[in-house]
Amino acid sequence: MRIAVTGRVGQVVSSLIERAGDAHSVIALGRPELDLADLATIEPALRAAAPDVVVSAAAYTAVDKAESEAEAAFAINGAGPGEVARVARLLGVPVIHISTDYVFDGTKSAPYSEADPVAPLGVYGESKLAGEQAVLAADPDAVILRTAWVYSPFGANFVKTMLRVGEARDELGVVADQIGNPTSALDIADAVIAVASRLVADPAGAERGVFHMTGSGEGSWADLAEAVFAASGAVGGPTAKVNRITTKDYPTPAARPANSRLDCAKLDAAYGVRLPDWRVSAGDVVARLIKEKEAAA
Repeated sequence: MRIAVTGRVGQVVSSLIERAGDAHSVIALGRPELDLADLATIEPALRAAAPDVVVSAAAYTAVDKAESEAEAAFAINGAGPGEVARVARLLGVPVIHISTDYVFDGTKSAPYSEADPVAPLGVYGESKLAGEQAVLAADPDAVILRTAWVYSPFGANFVKTMLRVGEARDELGVVADQIGNPTSALDIADAVIAVASRLVADPAGAERGVFHMTGSGEGSWADLAEAVFAASGAVGGPTAKVNRITTKDYPTPAARPANSRLDCAKLDAAYGVRLPDWRVSAGDVVARLIKEKEAAA
């Protein structure tokens, strides 16, 4: 299976390349060949890739910066994915678009289902919602996978930040009143490959639409930080005491949902895909990062 994925170095792209191994070909398409902010580049790049399936993974992910760069966020997260979906449909191949929990406002007391009304709190969430709408308008048969709180051995993410901070400080404050589902990009990659394989093998039978796809279990940012330091300490890495603080104690330009939990039962029912427990996956990523750092020293 040839998987064309937008982006070159993002967490999901890097994870897809690793997880595909020799079983599938992953063609990573990034700037300047494919630039989501330059719609004219998208069709030639996807045609040249000759994919069996397209994964729309590239995104503007600077949540706070988006508040002052709305035009860029909407171009990359909104119009760009819509054009990717249009071209995929033109080529006659399925498209999988990666979206976010930030399309919700976080006021629900239970995990969000795909049927719940969307109400983004900031520009990032609004731009990602615009992308979902553009994708489905261009290709009603698209698959949209909403995920959350992504971390991995690649790029910049919360887990890597905690390990870095833990090397320099004995304790730190971490928000404890935002609850969500931490999700490993490696697990996302496995799930995307499983969904893509089904779409290619059974295009008529595979269910389309919006699905939630996150790590199993829930926790706060403080819970994730504590899990990171516990896993790190177990293999001789940095540790630090986590002081639980509130969102008000750590103001940011963009508002975050207090409840980012997503109900992933629909994906499990349709594709038999359920991501592992986030604590197990986070521990695996931490151990790998510590091992890789030691090997490089």
